[in-house]
This record gives sequence, C-alpha cells and structure tokens, in this order.
Amino acid sequence: KVLGRDLATMSADDTLFPDSVKDFVFDLHDAARRSFIPSEQQPLYVSSFREITAKYFPNTAWPSPAAISSECGGDPLFLALYDELTLRHLQSVKRPSVRDRVEGWHAYRRLFDLLLDEAPDEEGGRNAKVTLYLVPEWCFDILHEFLYQFQGFCQFRTSTYAAAAKAVESDPEKGPASHTADALDVLGQHRDAWAVETVLYYLHRLVSVGTRSKDASATYRFLAYFSSVTLSRLECLLGDYRASVAALEPIYDPKAAPVAVGEDMKTPEELVNGVFPARLSLDYHAGMSYLMLRRYKDSASVLGSICLFMQRGFKTGQLRKIPGSEQFNKLYDRMIALLAILSHICPVSVVDDNIASVVHGKHANTLSKIESGEEGYEDLFIFACPKFVNPAVPDYSQALKPGCPAAPYGQDAYKLQVQHFMNEMAAHASLRKMRSYMTLYTSIEVEKLASFNDMKAGEFEPWLTCFKHKMRQLERGTAEGAAGDKVGTAMDIHYNVAGNVVHVDEAEKTRRFETFFMKQIKNNDDILRQLENIKIELH
Repeated sequence: KVLGRDLATMSADDTLFPDSVKDFVFDLHDAARRSFIPSEQQPLYVSSFREITAKYFPNTAWPSPAAISSECGGDPLFLALYDELTLRHLQSVKRPSVRDRVEGWHAYRRLFDLLLDEAPDEEGGRNAKVTLYLVPEWCFDILHEFLYQFQGFCQFRTSTYAAAAKAVESDPEKGPASHTADALDVLGQHRDAWAVETVLYYLHRLVSVGTRSKDASATYRFLAYFSSVTLSRLECLLGDYRASVAALEPIYDPKAAPVAVGEDMKTPEELVNGVFPARLSLDYHAGMSYLMLRRYKDSASVLGSICLFMQRGFKTGQLRKIPGSEQFNKLYDRMIALLAILSHICPVSVVDDNIASVVHGKHANTLSKIESGEEGYEDLFIFACPKFVNPAVPDYSQALKPGCPAAPYGQDAYKLQVQHFMNEMAAHASLRKMRSYMTLYTSIEVEKLASFNDMKAGEFEPWLTCFKHKMRQLERGTAEGAAGDKVGTAMDIHYNVAGNVVHVDEAEKTRRFETFFMKQIKNNDDILRQLENIKIELH
C-alpha cells in the first residue's frame, strides 16, 4: 500500500497516467503555493478535478502522492492536500475497510500537523508570510469530510462491536465471522484512531490560529471559520448543545475584521453563507441545538430562514448546480420536520407563511394526531435529528466473551437524546391543553381551569408557573456572543394569578409593515436578476 491506497485498486501503474493529470496537479500546486490567484484555483478545484475523475478514475484511485511528487517539487503540504483530496474521492466510490478508515485518520493528522506548522504565530511575528491559498469551498470540504469520517468511524466501531457480541451470544464456540474478528483486531491495535479529544484539538487549534493571530492569511481565516461550523456540528452530535451554539461565536463576532474572498471583502458570516453546504450545516445543527436548549424562537427563526432560501433555490434550479446537491433535499425535509415540532410547541409564529404552508402540507396528519393525544413527536424527532455518536472507545476483548450485552453500546447516545426530547414533550401536552382553555377567557377561576384539565386546584397551580418557565427562554441579540442574548418568552398570551383568579391578556401584536415591503423588494430583485440572465438573440 502507498498512503492507504491498495495497488490493486489503481487503474494503471502510477508512472503511466495521462498528461492532463500531470498538468492538473502542476496547475493546482501553482495556484495553491505560488500564484495565490483565486480565479485560477476555483475552476481547477470545482470543475477540472471532477471532470478528470469522471474520465479516468470514476471507480478507482488517483495516482499516489509519491507518483505525482515531481509535479510539485515534492512539496509535503501540497502532497498532504492532494492525498486528502484523492482519498476523499476513493472513499466516496468504494466502501472503506477498517484499514482505510485508520489510514484516513493518519492522512488528516499529517495534513493538519503540516498546516499548523506553517500557520502564523498567535502573537504575531512567526510565519507571517503568505505561503498557501485555498478557495473557501476547498477549506470547508476538508473539514466537512474530516468530521464525516469521524462520525462514520464511530458508527463502524459500534456496528462491529455489536456484530461480534451477537455472534458470540448465538454460537460461543464458532464466534464472529473472520472479517468481524479482523476488524476488532485492527480496532484494538489502533485505539487512538479518531480519538474525539484529538479531533477537538485540531478544530480548536485551527479556530485559534485563524482568529487570534494578527498575521493570519485568508486561507487560515477560512479554515478558522469553517472549523467553527464543523466544531458546532461535532458538539451537536455529542449532545453538548450549549457548546454547539458557543462554537459559532467567532462567526458572529461584530469585532471580527473582514476577510478577503477573491476581490471582495466579506464578514465571517458572509463568508460562511457564500459556501452553501457550510451555511446548511451551520443552520441545521444550530437549529437542532436551539430546539434542545428550549430556545424555540431562535430555532424556528434559523430553520425557517434556511428553508425559505432553499425553497427559492429549488424553484430557480440554483441549488442543483452545487456539488452534493442530492443531499440537500434530505436535510430540507428534516428541517421541515423540526419546524413541524416547533409550530406545535412554540405559540409565537416566526416562520414565513410559505414555509408554514409547507410544514402544514407535509405533517398536518401527524400534528393532528398529536393534538388528539396520540404519539407523533418521537417519529418526527427520529426522522429529523442527526445521527448522534458515542465517542467512547469500548473494550473490544469484552465483545468476544460469552454473556457480553449484544445491544450496540453506541446506541445509548442516540436513545438518550430521544428520551431527553420526549421527556420535554410530555410536559408540553398538558401545557398546550391549558393554553387552549386560557385563550377563551379574560379571567377564570383556578379551580374551574383545573377541572378543565382534569386536575385538582392544588395540583394545577404549579402548572401555571411551569408554563411560564417552559416558555421563558434566551433569544439571540445583536451584541457579541452570548453577552448579546436576552431573555424573552415564546408565549402568545400574558396571564397572572390574583387571589384565586387567573387573568389572561392576549400578547400585544405588532404589525410589521416593513416585512411585507422588504419581501416584495426581494422578490422584485430576484425577478430582475432572472431577466438579466436571459439571453436574447436577434436575427
């Protein structure tokens, strides 16, 4: 093997590959390490790599880094970037073995170590000279694939352990299949592969280098902000939702200096929004985290905004032109399911009418079942939630001992999040019923309201406090980080208890005419832009 590539998978001998491949490697190295011209690198990375892959290596490996090293002068960092790029392709066309997964880990470690070695000092003064340029899409793809492979490794570890345990339980003498036993042996020898603490270390270091160093180049700033997106995703998968939200603070820091993207200067938020897969990952995992933190208005606002953008993109066909667009529909459906949950537990509507109608059209039957007291929340959540992972490394030898639990230990993380969500939803069933009665009155005796909810007055009084507590939540502000958050409420009614009477007042509704006009202006701009792109040929 050469850097994890089985020689049998190669389409030809490494020394025998087309000149167009050599030219591509030479030009890509020149754009990344010498000229630093975005307009030259963009088509090479976005178009040329895919065209050459489809023509020469549709189901096989690209030439190894050693074979093309002469085209880049043996540049170690570029060879590591090339290795990651081509390994990413190889793992997308064939199912990786356990050894491929371990080698992928070593490839990323080599790449990040080299990147950090060339990074500027956080105090300034060291490595201040620009030596590398990668377009934003390339930076995000590296980090996105890094976490995707971490998630895949955790799931592979879980399934392998479970398969071995079940085989031993059913037939202790025969034991697991040879390929399962081999995978367990390799996993046992590489217990540090894809260790979560090392994954976190690299992401935090990249964020730190790109945001704290005065001499950070555009590439290291790209890596920093996309590492924030990736870190937020990782924390969400681990179930640490506060850390997931906190990881995004560098992107929304109002004091952050603009970053050069080609000839334009953009804020970190504009940078992330300019790479749609990054924006989609950020909004999906942020919306999920806000939901689990009971910040329902923030969750609905984030998810509603990205769903509206995607709805327009599907209509115009712009999203289909982006690589990986086949995954967009799946995430869109997941986010619509999350919005269906939010529409039921958050009385205050913050979602655009178009998206609200989509939510109703897709999930009206499920929500009506929930309203009538049947189950439905759990199915929606299981469909919409990410694939949570357990980063703990098991004792693989235990899987080969009779009596070992056959249940996948890694499913505990997933089941824990579902249980946590369902516990929260159990309280909302009673609160929703209580609210429906309060909206019919301006004042009502506590005892009477309690009887409507099939409770005694003494049991019901704590629920009045509980409702306000559940709906009291943080809301995103405009100031820096968490300091800008403010306390608000997701209730659409106000009430207080005086004596033995509940006084109810409908929340003041502010008519916001500017929203209507801004929406129409945006629609007009979209129509004008489409008209400008129409080519008219005069004969």
